[in-house]
Amino acid sequence: MVSTDVSRAALELPAEERLELARRLVESVVAPASLNEAIAEGIRRIEDLAAGRVESLTEEQYRAALG
Repeated sequence: MVSTDVSRAALELPAEERLELARRLVESVVAPASLNEAIAEGIRRIEDLAAGRVESLTEEQYRAALG
């Protein structure tokens, strides 16, 4: 299967399955421990957004926060 076919198939999965696939793909990459921790934190944050546990910022709010 060509990577574009894999990507297309993955994007057709339900959100929860895409998140699990993303987690597994990221975990499959060998990286230094500190980078692995940062990636894991990023995945947790994406999952929080996807699950509605946290509220995202609008672009205007983001730019205002930058100051």
